[in-house]
Amino acid sequence: MHVEGLLAPSTAEEARAEYDALAPAAKTVVRETAKAMSFDRAEYDERVTADVVETALDALFASLLEVHIGTRAEFETAREQTDLTVDIEGGDDVDRVVWHTAPAADLLVAATFHEAEDAAIGTLRRQAFGKAYRDLL
Repeated sequence: MHVEGLLAPSTAEEARAEYDALAPAAKTVVRETAKAMSFDRAEYDERVTADVVETALDALFASLLEVHIGTRAEFETAREQTDLTVDIEGGDDVDRVVWHTAPAADLLVAATFHEAEDAAIGTLRRQAFGKAYRDLL
């Protein structure tokens, strides 16, 4: 088993603080992306809305979530060691699992995968954000 990512908030307050701390980075990413796309001031003001920055912030937060990647047996061990509600996507006969523990939402979100580890990690992070954090943040 191995772990990737930086964010593993244990409470709703910690999740909100980490989310808020990423806001300046999200604004910078959006601004620099708009600059690279040669937006002039008028186009920037028209197209770069609060929703655009919020979407960047959501994506940034999700992309930094800590995930565990391991075998089905390793996942089952982790599952047995928690009393969180488990939300698992994928097949029962798949032998690899990626998961994120979200105690702030009383949830362990998981997805099974066969070979495409990077794709599974990205998908799981988006699912974890939507299922565990969107309403908290």
